[in-house]
Amino acid sequence: MNDAPITWNPDRSAPTLALPKGATDCHVHVFGPTSRFPYAPESGFKPGDAPKEELFALHDMLGIDRCVIVQSGCHGHDNSVVADAMAARPGRYLGIALASPEISEAQITELHVQGFRGVRFNYMSHLAPGATHDQLRALAPRLARHGWQLLIHMEAKLIAELAPVLADLPCPVVIDHMGRIDASLGMDQAPFQDLIRLGEKAHIWLKVSGSERCSVEEPPYADATPFAAKLVALYPERTIWGTDWPHPNFRAAPPDDGVLVDTLKVIAPTEDALKRLLVDNPARLYDFGDVA
Repeated sequence: MNDAPITWNPDRSAPTLALPKGATDCHVHVFGPTSRFPYAPESGFKPGDAPKEELFALHDMLGIDRCVIVQSGCHGHDNSVVADAMAARPGRYLGIALASPEISEAQITELHVQGFRGVRFNYMSHLAPGATHDQLRALAPRLARHGWQLLIHMEAKLIAELAPVLADLPCPVVIDHMGRIDASLGMDQAPFQDLIRLGEKAHIWLKVSGSERCSVEEPPYADATPFAAKLVALYPERTIWGTDWPHPNFRAAPPDDGVLVDTLKVIAPTEDALKRLLVDNPARLYDFGDVA
């Protein structure tokens, strides 16, 4: 049994915002249960279990129909915990893998059949380093052949350094959590302007999750949601959103997922904008297909 503290809020509220049919949470993780899916020995992050059953119950309560599960570093390159969750809701739940930048064509094909649609690399001080620039350039054409995306999680100070590399890659590139910008520094800050310029490239997608991480205020994170709203307004066809459940390495008490859903009233304030963000854009990027 895993006795570590859970990272998610078991007392989440129901949102007041009704989500459109086919609404998609494009960023979550699953942890364990460690009795079936033990953590990677080399991981310094070993949280309490956050199994698929808890995720499904959350989504059913929030009104979310589809999902993209991102493999967590605590499970390393063994992506079986995500594969297991996807298999429980086939077609509705897809995945992003963690893998070596030297991943083989056969491995990509095998993971694709299971429901994976891309690979993630981290450039964060608290996580294992991502691929080198040359490794990204070598990997991207192979991802493109399989219709896969490259998911990048980076610190705000690294946007300027990575942007020239990401701007020239031949596959879709998704930037996690608005580049982890600091909302207290304002919209004129260099990292946010770097992110806006990078978003001008037609293959760059921006994930407007993470308002709670960018914020220095209490919920509903009124200092950070305007950044997400700005990106949605600038790039309405290439923005997606996610809860980031179960909120790994969050700085304080886990956020209320119902409150996070309600921030969409600011982030995508019209019915059309909300449908594009939650339904149409994820369907195109991940090939979910039409809403059943």
